Amino acid sequence: MMAVDVLPEHLVVVGGSYIGLEFAQMYRRFGSRVTVIEAAPRLIAREDAEVSDALRALLEAEGVSVHVGVSDLAMARDGAGVRVSFERAGAAQTVVGSELLVAVGRRPNTDGLGLDAAGVAVDARGFIVVDDELRTNVPGIWAIGDVNGKGAFTHTSYNDFEIIAANLLDGGKRRVSDRVMAYALYTDPPLGRIGMSEAEVRASGRAALVATLPMARVGRARERGETTGFMKVLVNAQTQRILGAALFGIEADEVVQLLLLAMAADLPYTRIAQTMFIHPTVTELLPTLFAALKPLT
Repeated sequence: MMAVDVLPEHLVVVGGSYIGLEFAQMYRRFGSRVTVIEAAPRLIAREDAEVSDALRALLEAEGVSVHVGVSDLAMARDGAGVRVSFERAGAAQTVVGSELLVAVGRRPNTDGLGLDAAGVAVDARGFIVVDDELRTNVPGIWAIGDVNGKGAFTHTSYNDFEIIAANLLDGGKRRVSDRVMAYALYTDPPLGRIGMSEAEVRASGRAALVATLPMARVGRARERGETTGFMKVLVNAQTQRILGAALFGIEADEVVQLLLLAMAADLPYTRIAQTMFIHPTVTELLPTLFAALKPLT
């Protein structure tokens, strides 16, 4: 997709998650017609519903056509283009586009590495099985990056390297389980995500607090006329530690990392709530956000 040097007349994106949605918005803003088709009942289904709903509203407002909850997906050439047929809500539908982007997930390219000859174990999807320090089942062999199923992001891959280098060369004892999962969806505005979602917190059975505030409350956002989105944070009601956050809005991918640092440092949310931040910035809303915490019911 990165090598495409023409502007699609109508780009059909199969897959309504991170990669698919980033390219969908990009090409819509370039001027292409764009249709997104997703099997799950909503976009970026791993996120909480309000995140999915906000992102869908943003894309549809920009002219992206969205179909979710589809089944019986089939694709075929249609002249110089492609015909995508599917069923939704019991009705057969068809979309004809000039180009097709299939963004339904990735599998590791481990087939040609000769892992069977070395005796290195892989799971059912082809990911190399590793322990908490990224060792494989074969002494002297470690696996980092996309092949180990521990994140498949640039930042998780580099952190894999840091863990192995520290443990092998510096006598460290770093572990994958020590890191807080963090990632971003680079639409405009971006989504910054760290830790647990609300659904994951509920499933854990923890007593928790939750707060959500719109980006319209942020002075910097209002100043720049970019008030789309919201900030959401989840906190352990007993320990006061941050469990997770979803920030969707201007500079969210940067601001969320302050909360990530607080999680990594095992700081209570009250430390942030009592900190004086510079005005006018996006970060200055954080104390107000924590002041709005209420029990997750």
